[in-house]
Amino acid sequence: MAISGEERHAPAGGDSGGGKLWNLCRMPFRQAGGAPAPATPQSSSSGIHHSAGRYGHEAPVAGDGGAQGASAGSISSVAKSLLPARRRLRLDPANKLYFPYEPGKQVKSAIRIKNTSKSHVAFKFQTTAPKSCFMRPPGAVLAPGETVIATVFKFVEHPENNENILQKCKVKFKILSLKVKGQMEYAPELFDEQKDQAVVEKILKVVFLDINGQSPQLEKLNNQLAEAEAALEARKKPPEENGPKIVGEGLVIDEWKERRERYLAQQQVEVVDSV
Repeated sequence: MAISGEERHAPAGGDSGGGKLWNLCRMPFRQAGGAPAPATPQSSSSGIHHSAGRYGHEAPVAGDGGAQGASAGSISSVAKSLLPARRRLRLDPANKLYFPYEPGKQVKSAIRIKNTSKSHVAFKFQTTAPKSCFMRPPGAVLAPGETVIATVFKFVEHPENNENILQKCKVKFKILSLKVKGQMEYAPELFDEQKDQAVVEKILKVVFLDINGQSPQLEKLNNQLAEAEAALEARKKPPEENGPKIVGEGLVIDEWKERRERYLAQQQVEVVDSV
């Protein structure tokens, strides 16, 4: 049997373990799968340089992180723009405005608006028929959790050519919302200054109700109109005065002065009784 050069020069006896160790060191490094590690490429046609990892795998150079971060940021911004905006208001009714059908008269509808966010929110009405419709209030600033019932007025025209207007009306209303910093007076200029931040909450369709019939929508509308009128009357009342009372012209008598006058009067009575 032929003997290789390595076996011919291998030490005998107790040094056989050293020979095996030498043969093991000469073996090529293998991966877990049993195949030798591939050679590390120096460059690629795509222009992206790689460096060999600890176990022979290719890893991108750290300098490419900026481009990857920029692409990820652009993808996230596009994804956010495609997502629907979060609603700040809860509307009741949610999609429609109900009006009693009375041709030739001005009729009223009502909608309950509640701020469901954690910040102050301004809302604004818009309509496709500004000449025949108006809102009270046309807009307002609501605190978190605050609710208001808005009244919508509309003039109902007589139908043409026997048109069934109960089932056909092209007038629509839009409600916009805008997040504001704290309590402030409402002004329409708020939405002009921050157009990019305004959100379309809902587009409401107009639905006419037959006043001669009975329907839950008509009953609910009457209840909301009564609440809106009561809230309006409450706002008209002057606030109660807790300060000093004003008697006559320019005479101010507060509680301390009233007590002092009663005390002095009592002293005079006691002096007269003693005399």
